[in-house]
Amino acid sequence: MRILFFGAGPQGSVLAARLHQSGQDVTLLARGERLEQLRQHGVVVKSWTTKEEETIQIPLIEKLDPQDKFDLVLVVMRKNKALDALPTLIANCSTNFLFLMNTASGPDALISALGKERVLTGFAGVAGFMEEHKVVYINAEEERPAEILLGEPFGLVTPRVQMVAAELDKGKFLKTRISKVMDAWSKCHVALLFPALATALYLCGNNNYRMANTRDAILLSLRGIKEAFRVLKKLGISVQPPALKKFLWLPEPLLVAFLRKLLNNPRMEVGLVRHASVIRDEIQQLNNEFLELAEKSGIFIPTIRFLVAQFNEKAPPLPEGSRNLRMDWSGIILPALVLLVSGLLLGLIL
Repeated sequence: MRILFFGAGPQGSVLAARLHQSGQDVTLLARGERLEQLRQHGVVVKSWTTKEEETIQIPLIEKLDPQDKFDLVLVVMRKNKALDALPTLIANCSTNFLFLMNTASGPDALISALGKERVLTGFAGVAGFMEEHKVVYINAEEERPAEILLGEPFGLVTPRVQMVAAELDKGKFLKTRISKVMDAWSKCHVALLFPALATALYLCGNNNYRMANTRDAILLSLRGIKEAFRVLKKLGISVQPPALKKFLWLPEPLLVAFLRKLLNNPRMEVGLVRHASVIRDEIQQLNNEFLELAEKSGIFIPTIRFLVAQFNEKAPPLPEGSRNLRMDWSGIILPALVLLVSGLLLGLIL
């Protein structure tokens, strides 16, 4: 199978390298400064965990001509950049385009442009950032293989998606999983990360440790996430993966402790912080897409609207350690009172 990676950023570079290392016929499309880096150095990937570096020489092209036929084109780039690239993809004769990217608006624009028989959607669980010409990455390693989730636009498990999954599964330290609910998964991923978490992180100077120490930012983020999932619920979109339902029912104090612990994890620097600091355009794109979903739902989302406005207006950061918002203890106090009263009544009866 001839495979093209349309996008040579951190994620595309790591995935292309891992597939090439497994003997796949891989080509990488790059432009400008990134193309010159790759011509001079090859694809250099550096593990954030072990600091080990690898150099992989992958065939390069600078543009995709209409007659350049590939069995699979992986479009690995920001949502807004992928939309800009659609005219080039439409003109090309390749048969399968797998879009690995964040999206809240669904696959309709892609299907309208390319036809449903040419579109697959998915998400790759590998993250990284550029350090000069090197890609510093997490996942796609022996101890932590990178999962690639993919599916047909309308949830069917077809021979085509099985074939593509099998090819990608051959990649070094890669594993694939076919999803019947790829669109719901993508919307939930955006709901969790962008209109509330990424914008609250911005209000902490894109510093995960500062956010972990700023309870007001954590509360704003968690309340925004709850609003976002209420939007999806009203629209009939299932929570994917189901483990995310905890953000709907866990009491606020427990969620604050959970998110604070997560933010203090050093891997957050690679998985979120470094990425968020250079994708302001994509965050705005995804926030706008989610706000359209909110309008359709009719759900009141004051926290999300506040956070998005602060992000769009480039508001100054919150004071570190800010604790002006009152925490909602009702999720813990009321159940505790019920248990206490029940225990007293049981004692009287017995």
